[in-house]
Amino acid sequence: MNEKYYLGAYWPGRVEPVESYARRAEIFFRLLAPDEPTFNRWFEKAGSRADALRHPFVPNEESLLKLFKKKYRHDEVGVSFSAWNGEPDGASTGVRLACGSTSELLGDLCVMDLPTRGEARERVLTAPVLSQALRAAVLAWDPEWGIATSTAHRDRVSEFAVPGTFVGWVTYLSRRLGTVPPLPSPVHIEWVEDKGTLIVMCPARFTVSNPEHIALAEQVQEQLNRAGLLKPIQPQG
Repeated sequence: MNEKYYLGAYWPGRVEPVESYARRAEIFFRLLAPDEPTFNRWFEKAGSRADALRHPFVPNEESLLKLFKKKYRHDEVGVSFSAWNGEPDGASTGVRLACGSTSELLGDLCVMDLPTRGEARERVLTAPVLSQALRAAVLAWDPEWGIATSTAHRDRVSEFAVPGTFVGWVTYLSRRLGTVPPLPSPVHIEWVEDKGTLIVMCPARFTVSNPEHIALAEQVQEQLNRAGLLKPIQPQG
């Protein structure tokens, strides 16, 4: 089974000046770049590959601010922006940003759709790279909760994929949620500056087909639930 993996950071809608979103996005892309060679060039998403390749952008504050103001700012949903790294099918990574929502139904997010095959997949789908990528999202966006796991695992443990309510290969919990209790080996815990905690389930690739991985995730999820740390992300409408 070739599981698809994604990474996401989620928080309640937080209205800020558009300049703040551009600054945060620059921090995210800058911190992401050292993790993987294919994270060093980006294009705006478009209707076709050929069209997207005609729209490269430099992910700095100035260029992002122009894009956000000109094309990607909407009244109720704030800034909604998608990028793609231009790699061939299967090796590509996409990024979706939504920030500044005032809707009672929508929260904010930063999501990466990760490579599904090839050398890029083998490089990216490791605990160190995903931990660093999720750390980049945390330092940029200060979310409540984050995840890096397979969609198969997400769908197994969360019927509606509700952000904040489950754990995966790498999970992030903001310190605003509470204190993470001691967790069983081989789970690794590390702080992200003063913002919160990264929980790495295991050093090997976490897969839904491995019963030991599933049992460990269930145990960790139960402990975090008992500690009151897993709660739905509530939009601030």
